[in-house]
Amino acid sequence: MASQSVVGFIGLDELSLEVAASLLHSGYAVKAFEGPSPLMDEFIKLGGVRCANALEAGKGVAALILLISYADQVNDTTFSHKGALKGLSKDAIIILQSTISPVQIQKLEKSLREGSEIASIVDAYVSKGVSEVLNGKVMIVASGNSASISSAKPILTAMCKQLYIFEGELGAGSKIKMASELLEGIHFIASLEAISLGAQAGIHPWIIYDIISNAAGNSWVFKNLVPQLLRGNLTKHHFLNTLVQNSGTVLDMAKSLTFPLPLLAVAHQQLIAGSSYGRGDDEDATLVKVWEKVLGVNIIDAANAEAYKPEELANQVIAKSKSVKQIGFIGLGAMGFGMATHLLRSDFTVHGYDVYKPTLSRFANAGGLIGSSPAEVSKDVEVLVVMVTNEAQAESVLYGDLGAVSALPSGASIILSSTVSPAFVSQLDRRLQNEKKNLKLVDAPVSGGVKRASEGTLTIMASGTDEAVEHAGSVLSALSEKLYIIKGGCGAGSGVKMVNQLLAGVHIASAAEAMAFGARLGLNTRFLFDAITNSRGTSWMLENRVPHMVDNDYTPLSALDIFVKDLGIVSRECSSRRVPLHIATVAHQLFLSGSAAGWGRIDDSAVVKVYETLTGVKVEGKFPVIVKEALLQSLPSEWPQDPTEDIHRLDQNNSKILVVLDDDPTGTQTVHDIDVLTEWAIESLVEQLSKRPKCFFILTNSRALSSGKASALIADICQNLRTAAKSMEGVDYTVVLRGDSTLRGHFPEEADAAVSVLGEMDAWIICPFFLQGGRFTIDDVHYVADSDRLIPAGETEFAKDAAFGYKSSNLREWVEEKTRGRIPASSVASISIELLRKGGPNAVCERLCSLQKGSTCIVNAASERDMYVFAAGMIQAELKGKRFLCRTAASFVSARIGIIPKASVSPSDFGMTKCGNGGLIVVGSYVPKTTKQVEELKIQCGHIRSIEISVDKLAMKSLEERGEEINRAAEMADVFLRSGKDTLIMTSRELITGKTPSESLEINFKVSSALVEIVRHITTRPHYIIAKGGITSSDIATKALEAKRAKIVGQALAGVPLWQLGPESRHPGVPYIVFPGNVGSSTALAEVVNCWARPVKLSSTKELLLNAEKGGYAVGAFNVYNLEGVEAVVAAAEEQQSPAILQIHPSALKLGGIPLVACCISAAEKASVPVTVHFDHGNSKQEMLDVLELGFDSVMVDGSHLPFRDNILYTKTISLLAHSKDMLVEAELGRLSGTEDDLTVEDYEARLTDVNQAHEFIDGTGIDALAVCIGNVHGKYPATGPNLRLDLLKDLYDLSSKKGVYLVLHGASGLSKELIKECIERGVTKFNVNTEVRKAYMESLSSSQKKDLVQVMASAKEAMKSVVAEKMHLFGSAGKAC
Repeated sequence: MASQSVVGFIGLDELSLEVAASLLHSGYAVKAFEGPSPLMDEFIKLGGVRCANALEAGKGVAALILLISYADQVNDTTFSHKGALKGLSKDAIIILQSTISPVQIQKLEKSLREGSEIASIVDAYVSKGVSEVLNGKVMIVASGNSASISSAKPILTAMCKQLYIFEGELGAGSKIKMASELLEGIHFIASLEAISLGAQAGIHPWIIYDIISNAAGNSWVFKNLVPQLLRGNLTKHHFLNTLVQNSGTVLDMAKSLTFPLPLLAVAHQQLIAGSSYGRGDDEDATLVKVWEKVLGVNIIDAANAEAYKPEELANQVIAKSKSVKQIGFIGLGAMGFGMATHLLRSDFTVHGYDVYKPTLSRFANAGGLIGSSPAEVSKDVEVLVVMVTNEAQAESVLYGDLGAVSALPSGASIILSSTVSPAFVSQLDRRLQNEKKNLKLVDAPVSGGVKRASEGTLTIMASGTDEAVEHAGSVLSALSEKLYIIKGGCGAGSGVKMVNQLLAGVHIASAAEAMAFGARLGLNTRFLFDAITNSRGTSWMLENRVPHMVDNDYTPLSALDIFVKDLGIVSRECSSRRVPLHIATVAHQLFLSGSAAGWGRIDDSAVVKVYETLTGVKVEGKFPVIVKEALLQSLPSEWPQDPTEDIHRLDQNNSKILVVLDDDPTGTQTVHDIDVLTEWAIESLVEQLSKRPKCFFILTNSRALSSGKASALIADICQNLRTAAKSMEGVDYTVVLRGDSTLRGHFPEEADAAVSVLGEMDAWIICPFFLQGGRFTIDDVHYVADSDRLIPAGETEFAKDAAFGYKSSNLREWVEEKTRGRIPASSVASISIELLRKGGPNAVCERLCSLQKGSTCIVNAASERDMYVFAAGMIQAELKGKRFLCRTAASFVSARIGIIPKASVSPSDFGMTKCGNGGLIVVGSYVPKTTKQVEELKIQCGHIRSIEISVDKLAMKSLEERGEEINRAAEMADVFLRSGKDTLIMTSRELITGKTPSESLEINFKVSSALVEIVRHITTRPHYIIAKGGITSSDIATKALEAKRAKIVGQALAGVPLWQLGPESRHPGVPYIVFPGNVGSSTALAEVVNCWARPVKLSSTKELLLNAEKGGYAVGAFNVYNLEGVEAVVAAAEEQQSPAILQIHPSALKLGGIPLVACCISAAEKASVPVTVHFDHGNSKQEMLDVLELGFDSVMVDGSHLPFRDNILYTKTISLLAHSKDMLVEAELGRLSGTEDDLTVEDYEARLTDVNQAHEFIDGTGIDALAVCIGNVHGKYPATGPNLRLDLLKDLYDLSSKKGVYLVLHGASGLSKELIKECIERGVTKFNVNTEVRKAYMESLSSSQKKDLVQVMASAKEAMKSVVAEKMHLFGSAGKAC
């Protein structure tokens, strides 16, 4: 059996020593077999054990590392009778630390498997990383099958600082090595060509190096080898031969795969030419001498010439330059527009011109002055900036029709920032001198991209006379972060830019060649890219452009045709200067090929499509599908003890209140019974702190603000919090900056602002885990769940956010990215899942206490238990005096205060009463998840009324159009809400973004503020409110509803908080549901709406009668004929809190028609108590067929005038149709005498209900309620009073109760309280009332002294309402509304 803590080595080299040291540091024991050597002595000093033979090195180890430099090396040490395989256990892992080819590795694997029973074999290519993060530390590229990798991963991780894993066949490390060596060879020749071209152009080689090593043309080779080259430290023997061999190996592999590598092929030929120099006589000749012969350029003399510092010259020029105010600017393309608008912000007056008219309008809106020609914007300016695409355009705007030169005043300066050839600039300078106007030319090409142009942080390489650069100095300074003044007159600046573009173009093309070759080798190109960025093959352009290739996203940030032009300049210059540039000209041909194929206007990284088209490979990097359950199950078991009780106990000793500054309201999505403040005056904070809560939230909504405003806001809140706490005794707090679980928001700006007030913390805690949203952090990588898969956060739509976008999924790298390198990834600590699950809270505390002050620490978590374990450990650390600032998602907050989850809140939990108005749903979020949820809402909730507002009108059009759109939406919403319709207000789904993050935030603000105005204009009180999206929900709560505080009641759905707004708000008591934009399945919004919406049918008649039967009371059914009657019944029901039935007789339907029915239905739906609508005495089949389509809740089928059998048949027919529409069916058996609505039944026609017939009638018709005849009559009872057969009623109830049929009594007018009570005791659940209500109405009309119709109607309504209310008390239904 292998020991899990011992690792054996066979063979040692310098890298092996570092690997051994890393293993020892991680707690492994190491032993090795290697002949006597200084390396073995060093190994023993580290703590390793020397083995006498290979057999001993393999005995009892968990893993055996075989160092293999050539294919046959392994035979003696591995397969002999004293070889390592003899001592290995079956469960040991063989790690091949190899540099041999993939084919040789796979042959070796086959031999090892045939010669042993070893199951786990992995290949590990070990090297030193060269990135700033790794900085010489060990990195490993490992490959092998899934099972082998899983077994070896803990040991591989302990061996290095950075591990890259490729699951599949062995040899991935060797393949990546090939791709890196391909790049290294090309970059070396390109660097030589660049230095040579620059020297021939008269530019000092060290100046070229100093500038380009900090520019886009930089590469690892250029930065690290050019200084050695120029100093003569590189010799042919020690360097060239290795490059020739390595590039030859790669070409051989490519040949076997029939894959073209044109750049490497020409680089290889150049390397051969260099290595053949002197034919062995001068093996120690310096490479610089070799290349002077190869290229015919005197590099050494140029490098030894007197040097100067371009940046110091620039500082001197700026110090002497005088301020200018009037600037002309020609060329407002992507770069030019950014430069010109930055000059505007720098207080220059800028006159702009561009051939594209919409751009001119945009520039005018930004505050610029515009002209219709180059000449017009050149009048009276002191400096003219020309930023056009090429030489032809520069010629045209300066000397063409209405050209600038003719209009420029004497003494003006021209800054030419276009990338043009040095020869063109020199010629232009001579022409301007001939104008005799003292026009001064500054050759000032720029580098840095659109973003840096708008920020004024470009790199500018300027040249010209001292007078020219001094005159234009203030403008150059305003536009640049790095300004270089290049000696040599006009053309020298363009010469440096030309050399930079040579390297940049070659590096893009070589990156394309390497990535395409890697794809052909079968490598995952995303992993290949990650590995190369840490290798000697990296370059600035590779790191910048390859992400476009692997994303298959060729949105033109810099068009491919630009390099057709720029490398064309290089080709012309090398020809005129007689410098052969083989690599640069081949790269130019590749870009030309791309342009010829139609890709000239897309991104320059599309040069990779040349390789894809030729070979059929695809460089786009598909992420490996990470199955959520598989990954979660592969983690160690959770910490066995529930830490919740520990958290509660620790919190009793911990006086710190958790103060959560929430950048939008969705952070409350994991807590309940916690207060939220929407303002932070010191008095309010003192009041809140005095309650000594465990936690409270302050809603900042800072995500909707610009970075500067967000920072100022956080600083202000922290200052008030600090002041409030200091004014009280014994109050301390921990601040949590609750942010988005998908990593969007103002980090690190908000954290910096907090620390500026609260002082330095022991650590910043970064914890974006959020279970309800499917956000997991594992091995420092943050994932977003998508169904059953996990997607790295940097690859989701959230990472493409216009304001808060990012690339890194690894949180260490994300911190470095967001802090722009201020906090390197290598310095970021982390709490691993292994530590949480194996060490528990005590280990967390120990880890936190060991952090260096001011650290940043990531928390991994894959379950709520992980979160609670961390929280318990953090509290322990706080009790020891540690101070933390937390940047977290919502789950951390509930864990930190030990929240015990409770079930989702339902309308009944909220204590809601019924409301006639509709609910309001406001959607502002644009994330794709929200759009899908809105689509599903419309499908599932057909009753919803939708109002779409145009984002274009709100954010991009005139104030008048904006106002009209807002008023339209508010008016429609009021109409819909008042009519009881749930109403959706949503922004149009086309996403409009700005050209910069700040512009995008401004558009967001305009849209959000419009939603606020709409909701403020709505006067109807909604039944409930749902706000979808973080910014939207914050603004609606604080600005539209004027809430200053709220109580978090709980969650309407997992991750969807529900608030109860404070009494100061516009709608106190209305449920306010804060629905995050990125939470829930596609049906989640529909689920919440269906739960909280006012049902289309508030109650059914069957429910009313069932509740009456259970409650021992009856429901009154009141005949209505007009609006006053309807309002009288509903008003009485609401005042008495009684259920009621609005009943329409056929004669009333004939008179009032459909409007009367609609009036009843609308009144019932809007009533705050259960009210239904019933059709009475339907004695005509045709009439009943029509009635069934009108929306009644229940109907009475009256076949009492028919013979018994016909009655059954008629009633059954209508009953079947009504039941298909979920309507209750009442029928009459027997016949009442009396008159109702001009329908009279004489005494001789009347008959009582027969019990035996009733049995057959109920079975034969399937009715739900039976109207009985027991001596009751329609209209007035005789003077002797009612004579009801209560014994018959009892018999009928005995029958009906067994059948599940309710009893109904018509003719309730005139019945005494005692009789009513006895009828209810014998099963009557519905009484029909007509006569007394009609009488009250008629008497009110006849006795009214009022002359105004409205007053007459009001008086009649009150008279009827009084009778209805009396009957409700009589029937016992008052107070029974539910």
